[in-house]
Amino acid sequence: MSDKANITKKDIVEEISLRTGLTQTETKTIVECFLDSLIKGLLQGNNVEIRGFGRFKLKDRKERIARNPRTGETVTINAGTKPVFEASKDLVKSLNDIISAAELAVAPTTKDE
Repeated sequence: MSDKANITKKDIVEEISLRTGLTQTETKTIVECFLDSLIKGLLQGNNVEIRGFGRFKLKDRKERIARNPRTGETVTINAGTKPVFEASKDLVKSLNDIISAAELAVAPTTKDE
């Protein structure tokens, strides 16, 4: 994989805007509405499943004891909830297929001489 910068929401808005012909303002509104819907679903206790892409869900974390690496002091990390993403089998397969094809394309060929 190459060392590229992260893709931002602005980059996504620009890409969708170019592909759909919508203005960036309209596209930004749609992307933000999508993200708001995802957050709202999670806050209501639902998993958010996008077929062929993956599932967003909330996962409970237990309280635990950790150590501050600078001071060595032990600290208690409170219990909480965190959002997690589980990629679908289709997404994982697609990504692996694309990566494998790209690796084969740049692999040196061997010649029998």
